[in-house]
Amino acid sequence: MRVAVVGAGAVGGYVGGMLAAAGGDVRFLARGETLAALRRDGLRITGGPGGPSADRHVPAVRASADPAELGEVDAVLLCVKTPQLTAAARALAPLLGEDTAVVTVQNGVEAPEQVASVLGRDRVLPGLARVVAVPVRPGVVRHLGPPGALGFTEWDGGVSERVLRLREALRAAALTAAEPADVWAELWAKFLVVVPVGGLGAATGGATVGELRSRAGTRRLLVAAMREIHGTAVRLGIGLPEDAVDTAVGLVDRQAPDATSSLQRDVLAGRPSELDAWTGAAVRLAARAGHRAPVLELLHELLAAREALAVGAPH
Repeated sequence: MRVAVVGAGAVGGYVGGMLAAAGGDVRFLARGETLAALRRDGLRITGGPGGPSADRHVPAVRASADPAELGEVDAVLLCVKTPQLTAAARALAPLLGEDTAVVTVQNGVEAPEQVASVLGRDRVLPGLARVVAVPVRPGVVRHLGPPGALGFTEWDGGVSERVLRLREALRAAALTAAEPADVWAELWAKFLVVVPVGGLGAATGGATVGELRSRAGTRRLLVAAMREIHGTAVRLGIGLPEDAVDTAVGLVDRQAPDATSSLQRDVLAGRPSELDAWTGAAVRLAARAGHRAPVLELLHELLAAREALAVGAPH
């Protein structure tokens, strides 16, 4: 299966690298230092499951900044962060054949609709990634957890031939191809975790998951924010179970104590972040649903003000 990976960071580098290492036809759309590193050194994944023996190195990687050079593919894994999502979707035309599927793997719940507004819903496979990895430097990704998983379906939840083919390709590369019964509920279930953890981690100046869950006050705020998101989802007709917050808290309690969120790392480093797609979206969607979300509103205002002050914007 011909697969294009757009964004060779943590998720794209790991999943694309695993596919390529297994002999797949993988093409990377990249630019700048990442493109130069892929062309010069290939792609390396370190620290995979099983220790150093599970490391992967693909010395020859097909990569370009021009999608026309990569040609039509069967599937596109859209792995950029949300601020780049619309621009990335608009650049995909040369990669798209008659039945090419575009898989969204962003943490925010608005990403599939954002891409569909450019390409149409028939193109988009709403998906989510469960990959614990960090970029070490351009072309090198460190994998920290169990084998990464991607879950996706057709927009209506159906399982088409192209969904089955991509799942088979992932499994052939020792990746987990999840089969979500309700991909929208699973997207919101992940949203329920990442938004409170990321927002509180950033607002506290960098508290780890272990610190957030062990302090009585921040633990209460975590749970309160989770309940706000759950209430919004239910009012919007998302099929989250009643115990979704309990499940989310259990997941947070099982995470490595030194874990941090990409959102808080970006905010604290002064880099462009996914604040609008995470906490901002949670606030917007709560308002749409007619649901109060005071904890999320406070977190968003504090962090938005911090970002504005960091770049000298009006406030």
